Amino acid sequence: MTSVYFIGICGTAMATLAAMLKRQGVRVRGSDAHAYPPMDRFLAAEGITPWLGYDADHLTDDIDVVVIGNAVSRGNPEVEAVLARRMRYVSLPEMVRERFLWNARPIVVAGTHGKTTTTSMTAWALVESGADPGFLVGGIPRNFGASYRLGAGDLFVIEGDEYDSAFFDKTAKFLKYLPFVAVVGNLEFDHADIYPDLAALRLAFRRFLALVPSNGRVLLGFDDAGARELQDAAHCPVETFGLDAGADWRAVDVEHGADRTRFDVLFRGAAAARVDLPLIGAFNVRNALAAVAAGAVVGVSPDASAAALRDFTGVRRRLELRGVGKGVAVYDDFAHHPSAVRETVAAVRAAMAGGRVWAVFEPRSATSCRRVFQAAYAEALAAADEVIVAPVFRSALPAEERLSVTQLVDDLVAAGTRARHLPTMDAIGDAIVSEAQAGDRIVLMSNGDFGGLRETLCRRLGAPPAPAEA
Repeated sequence: MTSVYFIGICGTAMATLAAMLKRQGVRVRGSDAHAYPPMDRFLAAEGITPWLGYDADHLTDDIDVVVIGNAVSRGNPEVEAVLARRMRYVSLPEMVRERFLWNARPIVVAGTHGKTTTTSMTAWALVESGADPGFLVGGIPRNFGASYRLGAGDLFVIEGDEYDSAFFDKTAKFLKYLPFVAVVGNLEFDHADIYPDLAALRLAFRRFLALVPSNGRVLLGFDDAGARELQDAAHCPVETFGLDAGADWRAVDVEHGADRTRFDVLFRGAAAARVDLPLIGAFNVRNALAAVAAGAVVGVSPDASAAALRDFTGVRRRLELRGVGKGVAVYDDFAHHPSAVRETVAAVRAAMAGGRVWAVFEPRSATSCRRVFQAAYAEALAAADEVIVAPVFRSALPAEERLSVTQLVDDLVAAGTRARHLPTMDAIGDAIVSEAQAGDRIVLMSNGDFGGLRETLCRRLGAPPAPAEA
């Protein structure tokens, strides 16, 4: 294979895979409808210039294989040309498997929430221990400054996405990742555009765990009922992790600070390590436990993992402090599922002394834009002092399917939480800048760019924004 073409190359995962192949000496080309930040800058830094716009003439005879992203479908002129000319084509997860996983021992980190951070923590602990793994993650770990690594060892850490693979393959990406170690931190309903119900999603996870060989290991989040109930799907030893007394890997004596969390790790009742993590939130305690447990499976001592995690500085857009201006802290978070929203608010609340927690929420993902979690969002956001709800991003959804921001605000107000819906990003920014006080923490929650609100707030508050994230 000397030449690979990507249809939809500017997506985060597609751009990352293109860069990985180019580093291996493969000639890489591709196209997308638009080149949008930050992946336009990422591709430029990797020496890859995409075509803007789709055109069948881009597909030359020297192309060995075409990678088709899951954001494109029939009707795309390049897809139509590939099919008509019977060119070899694959999905992204198929290409990842073929090039990076068959000769590795993959550690696949899955779950509804936390998989990006857990994958990053695990990769960092392995690198710092000298294991020299490769990794591929759906975010940018700040310690690495990149979403991938080509290692010389036989370990490969990869985020296991349950979303579908391509228009021609509607099964989950993680079913292609050949797990030797499978981590599932939690399992709740999500991706309402792909899975009709929780039972269908649960079936995908059960099939994923059924792929782990008998000499591999399954690690399950014990604090989450959905993950815990997957134990009988494994055909190998199972270990659990969490804060609950029944977990094999357990965090005890947890101390929540303003910007750090400390806890002891027990393995089946015996002291294993002391973790001093420069992140906040109970969810990050569970993420770190999973990383320690995964490292132990492949020969990294818990003490070595703990030593590495002491310097783990997080993942961009995962409760990332973007700046402090006029005493007001601005955080950027990827939270969009109700459980992630609730955990994020709780983490900020536990870490602060005084001041108010502002939860600024944009319903943007396919699930959050729908009514399926109408009541759950009210419950999740109620713990904040101030709630601002942005417009539903997918406004074309039928009204009977679309999340009602009016009802959400009404439910929050009825619960005693100060909440409002503001119709534009400018209005949201104006409200925060004029009303926020020193000591307040503003948490912007969206799985998209939030209309540039992060950068706007930092500028207006006099806090220079951090480097752009993926």
